[in-house]
Amino acid sequence: MSEPDGAGLTRSHGRLNARPSAQPRDLMAEPAGDRGWMAQIVTLFPEAFPGTLGLSLTGKALAEGLWSLRTIALREHGLGRHRNVDDTPAGGGAGLVIRPDVLDAALGEAAPHLPVIYMSPRGAPLTQARARALAEGPGVTLVCGRFEGVDERVLQARGIEEISIGDYVLTGGELAAQVLIDATVRLIPRVLGNRDSLAEESFSDGLLEHPQYTKPSDWDGRTVPEVLLSGNHAAIARWRQAEAERLTKERRPDLWRAYQDRHAVGIDPAKDRQLSGASHQSRNHREQDEG
Repeated sequence: MSEPDGAGLTRSHGRLNARPSAQPRDLMAEPAGDRGWMAQIVTLFPEAFPGTLGLSLTGKALAEGLWSLRTIALREHGLGRHRNVDDTPAGGGAGLVIRPDVLDAALGEAAPHLPVIYMSPRGAPLTQARARALAEGPGVTLVCGRFEGVDERVLQARGIEEISIGDYVLTGGELAAQVLIDATVRLIPRVLGNRDSLAEESFSDGLLEHPQYTKPSDWDGRTVPEVLLSGNHAAIARWRQAEAERLTKERRPDLWRAYQDRHAVGIDPAKDRQLSGASHQSRNHREQDEG
């Protein structure tokens, strides 16, 4: 019925070391102002963390104490000799469902002042705006599902928010939790060295990011757009805005419509035709390349 019991240890990460081998510490005993933004993870696999979160900028920020990570082992709250955390679905069907009493007990170990989110394919899509809102708060407690999911009653009883990272199903919620944490932690002040990059990346203003180029200016017969080498910053800004609009209109019509609605302005018909023509031309090029 249940997977074999693993190490089942609750671990904390942060400030001392960003590697998975960091020694467990009682994070909950530390002063709230000393630990920065906090991520608590309820999971059957505590050893999955910090994973990629311990690398690069998020790993450096973890080691510096700009944010902290604590895992809560769901198995430790399992029932019986084998610490079972799941049971068969009510009404029949394949798979297993995580029990409400087990998950509730695990959440009782979490810091109560943090919002609780269940990583679920049926949840609302994770957006840049949601990540930004979470980054402005004290942290988050994430529930990583397994098997067929979690008993609905504990979700309702605790008012747990459900968030999805995409329209697909993963083996478990650990990877999804890492995605949400990464998207959020990078927005915490001082985590990224260049704050200006946040204003220019995809979704910062509801648009996809414009194309990026670097040296050499001529590579394999393909050249950097001339305007980017002109030194005319106003012209460069106009080109980047136009390219962001073109890509968004071509690839994400939903974002394009929301962008227009949010800015409460109608698109200029001539510009609309220009963007549509560019999109159509781009599709033709792709079809020719694929053919």
